[in-house]
Amino acid sequence: MSDHTTNGGVQPRTKTRGEERADSIKTPSRVELAERVTALERELAEAQAKNEEHLYNWQRSAADFANFKRRTDEERAAVGQFSNAILIGKLLAVLDDFDRALDAVPDEQVTNPWVEGMELVERKLRTVLESEGVTAIEAVGQPFDPNIHEAVVHEPTTEHPDNQVIGELQRGYRLHDRVLRPSLVRVANNPKEQ
Repeated sequence: MSDHTTNGGVQPRTKTRGEERADSIKTPSRVELAERVTALERELAEAQAKNEEHLYNWQRSAADFANFKRRTDEERAAVGQFSNAILIGKLLAVLDDFDRALDAVPDEQVTNPWVEGMELVERKLRTVLESEGVTAIEAVGQPFDPNIHEAVVHEPTTEHPDNQVIGELQRGYRLHDRVLRPSLVRVANNPKEQ
């Protein structure tokens, strides 16, 4: 005999737990799905807007930091150059003393080993200053420029053009593009015709 009933049908099969759970899940309607999609799209748009805002703020912070770093590097370099300028300014007085001393050496003493040693020390000092960016300002024969020359004497003459530097009393120097000390100069002053 079979387990089936005789009234012509098959005994209904019992549902598994998975099938029972699947039947208990409510299938959303199309309207509910459309509302859910709209809500998700709105959340996505808000998240993208926040993402763009955060990206903009990050880029701005990165640019601000780069500018800050550049400014501090420039300030550090300027402070280094300024501190060098003070020391170099003091060394220029020593270089002036060497120039005066070597200019005062009598002709018969020029080949003296002691004088030659002083010339070597003077050249070494000048080389060190040049390696730091110090250059002498050209003055004699140049037009007078108040930015790099300081007129000590205005000499009446017709032998040179008016306002031409005709003599240098003290050499001027630059540190890179900055004037450390202007040249003290004599300037030609042509008499005015009456």
